[in-house]
Amino acid sequence: MSNELHNKRIAFLVAPEGTEQVELTAPWQAVEQAGGTPELVSTEVGKIQAFNHLTPADTFAADKAAEDVSAADYDGLVLPGGVANPDYLRTDSAAVGFTKGFFEAGKPVAVICHGPWTLVEADVVEGRQLTSWPSLATDLRNAGAHWVDQEVVVCTDGPNTLVSSRKPDDLPAFCTELVQAFS
Repeated sequence: MSNELHNKRIAFLVAPEGTEQVELTAPWQAVEQAGGTPELVSTEVGKIQAFNHLTPADTFAADKAAEDVSAADYDGLVLPGGVANPDYLRTDSAAVGFTKGFFEAGKPVAVICHGPWTLVEADVVEGRQLTSWPSLATDLRNAGAHWVDQEVVVCTDGPNTLVSSRKPDDLPAFCTELVQAFS
């Protein structure tokens, strides 16, 4: 195990259901293997239901609610995908505010798949280069982002480092870059 993220607390923000499980678990393991401490934050304290695409998978315990924490409590933020997950998060003002706080504080954020929907709602993508699941390209462009179709994009043209990837197949590159950004 490396110590790149020793003493670093990384928030993983998810909705009560709809998170793509592997997009939660693979980055979580990468943070742990790098010596960091991942913490699951949701819109409310309790169990969250992850999915393998459209099939319910495992449940995970969210010990913190977005309304009870702030970006000041963490060193970085991961926004997993899954279609329903970010669609729910973008309608929750506490989740949107929590997300926006990382950009305002200049702290790194890593987002994958449909996760950028939450960034669009937080109004933090204008002028940023990022990737996502292809169906979000128009939404991101309309919000002022420069969307590209790449395995992983690291954008430092803004107040923070923003790491983005398209899909589960991109997780190895995504995890490598998010650990680097959080270190």
